[in-house]
Amino acid sequence: MTTSTGTAGRALTARIPGSKSLTNRALLLAAAADGTSVLRAPLVSDDTLAFRAALDDLGVAVETGPDGAWAVTGAGRGPVGGARIWCADAGTAARFLPPFAAAGAGAYVFDGSDQLRARPLRALADALERLGVSVRATGAGGLPLHLSADGVDGGELAVDGGLSSQFLSGLLMAAPLARGPLTLTVRDLVSRPYIDMTLALMRRFGADVTEESPGVFVAAPGGYTATDLPVEPDASTASYVFAAAAVTGATLTVPGLGRDSLQGDLGFVEVLRTAGARVEIGADATTVTGTGRLRGGFEVDMGPISDTFMTLAAIAPLADGPITVRGIGHARLKESDRIAAVAENLAACGVTVETGPDWLTVRPGPVRPATIACHRDHRIAMAFSVLGLRAPGLVLDDPACVAKTFPGFHAELERLFPTQGGSGRATEGGAR
Repeated sequence: MTTSTGTAGRALTARIPGSKSLTNRALLLAAAADGTSVLRAPLVSDDTLAFRAALDDLGVAVETGPDGAWAVTGAGRGPVGGARIWCADAGTAARFLPPFAAAGAGAYVFDGSDQLRARPLRALADALERLGVSVRATGAGGLPLHLSADGVDGGELAVDGGLSSQFLSGLLMAAPLARGPLTLTVRDLVSRPYIDMTLALMRRFGADVTEESPGVFVAAPGGYTATDLPVEPDASTASYVFAAAAVTGATLTVPGLGRDSLQGDLGFVEVLRTAGARVEIGADATTVTGTGRLRGGFEVDMGPISDTFMTLAAIAPLADGPITVRGIGHARLKESDRIAAVAENLAACGVTVETGPDWLTVRPGPVRPATIACHRDHRIAMAFSVLGLRAPGLVLDDPACVAKTFPGFHAELERLFPTQGGSGRATEGGAR
């Protein structure tokens, strides 16, 4: 494997913004807590700002301190009074906030962009209805969603977790606001690490929630207590710079992501280890070093860390053998059909790709210049930007879509891997 960015052997430290998953969960829990919580180093991006604005519509005050921390003042209950809530493109807002509103009182209407309207929400609406909530999903995917709230009694509920773990997370986080205990039994759960994250944060905010047996969760009433929470760097976002180190021969460290991280997507570095990179996971940082060879010839189930499968797929043409990713069928229901989008773009680059309902195989080979169709999907844009470090002539048709989770992504990638003679960079019209 040859390198082309002049970073081989260099020791780099990446500046990764806060986790979107942690930020939006913490915003919801702080909004439900009694008192003022402080979220330190939160992610400031399109999705988290949309979530924050939605909380403002629900009457929850969020203030920004001089150090950039967000102070969230909750009332120790669900919202009251009713509102129209705009979720923009934020799937977490559309999945987390309706159960929170259901635990309050009033008439609420949730809506979002055309992209968000196309994403599935009816399973959540059905679950709320079975809890006695008056709810009506009017769009093809579920939005706009009309909800008339008068609190939730608790009880027992079976949940299908096969489409998105966010449905279960939303119901779990609202459960301590119910009038009685709520037992949630989930089947076919995808992205289990995100449920573990949700449970850990609920307990951090004082909730009494247990997993009585595999897939059976019991939350006691009692609500939440305000807390001070530092937000870890985003492990999904870190996958791009870790992969960049692997394909350029650099040594790259992300501070703040260590062995006790709440984020399952840090497991992506173990996939890079399988692909030949050297990996060190310390107490407070993780380091990946490219070894001069990207190994292929393996299969990996990335269902639990599906937000990072595109990172692997995008660099797979540089490996020395085919790579197959399995367990990712639910990725077809994200911001884009991510399996189809990855296959489409790799094919445009002249790469041989085979796909199935929940799998994708990428065969190694030369990468030709192409325009990358981002489909307004931040992860497509960032993943193919990493391939662009080794493949000159890749052009993103929508580079700005990275603002959903990392507005400064392109500047940080350029800082870490400066463009040098003949090296690639996936850009808009070749601009740098």
